[in-house]
Amino acid sequence: MDYISFNIQQGSIFELLGPNGSGKTTLLRMITGIFYPDSGDITFLGKKFDAVNDIYKIGYMPEERGLYKKMRIGEQALYLAQLKGLSRQDAMKKIKEWFVKFEMQSWWNKKVEDLSKGMSQKLQFVITVLHEPPLLILDEPFSGLDPVNSNLIKDEIFNLAKKGTTIIFSTHRMEQVEEICDQIVLINKGQKILDGSVKQIKQDCKENHFRIGFEQLPQTIDSSAFDVVEKTADALIVKIKDGYKTTDILKNFLAQQASIISFNEILPSLNDIFIKKVEATKVTRQFQEIN
Repeated sequence: MDYISFNIQQGSIFELLGPNGSGKTTLLRMITGIFYPDSGDITFLGKKFDAVNDIYKIGYMPEERGLYKKMRIGEQALYLAQLKGLSRQDAMKKIKEWFVKFEMQSWWNKKVEDLSKGMSQKLQFVITVLHEPPLLILDEPFSGLDPVNSNLIKDEIFNLAKKGTTIIFSTHRMEQVEEICDQIVLINKGQKILDGSVKQIKQDCKENHFRIGFEQLPQTIDSSAFDVVEKTADALIVKIKDGYKTTDILKNFLAQQASIISFNEILPSLNDIFIKKVEATKVTRQFQEIN
């Protein structure tokens, strides 16, 4: 890590992005007290993070399965819930509630080794949230899940955030990030590249591209206000030139009596932004090494 600094708002869903080897796992291990930073501080709930006492306030769901394969599911959930500070009575009550919610009642006496990847993922999620921690860290939480169970987990993530739980989310699925997360930080080679809300980052990285749909494409497409980026049978993707506005595009086609049926700004996807920013960082590092 190279002097990374960022803030996570309580109750937000925060995405930690980065290519393989960027430092995400190291950062998560620092937040959970597995590693200690050589310098700097981690502040948790308004005070300096105390690994001994604050660890009970964190739920961490790693990408790798952290379950005992030979242990029965009900006993395992009960055991891990008590390790997180719940009494046996409270643990039993919460386990039953979650098992009913996720239709896992019949799993109680099964062993983890008898579960499919998706079923064990559901179990691991339940065990992670049982003690209702104010901070959840979810690393690839949808791995192995079918669409129905993915939606089930996603809905619970939204519900927990609404109740004030702060969620650090880590995935390589950009479409999930766009759908779920409020804020992102992108790191590469231990350095922070991007930090902000998903909405604002997409606005900041836009390239003034617009899609114009027509009933019938104009025969003549010529204007000093834009360049044509792509052309289909019934639409144009254009880029506005510096010094011009969207009204200049519309005036151009209205003057030709073109039948416009849609006009939409094209914002870059997080996937495109991710690739461009990471590639730009590689080029910068190569230049620095040469010089």
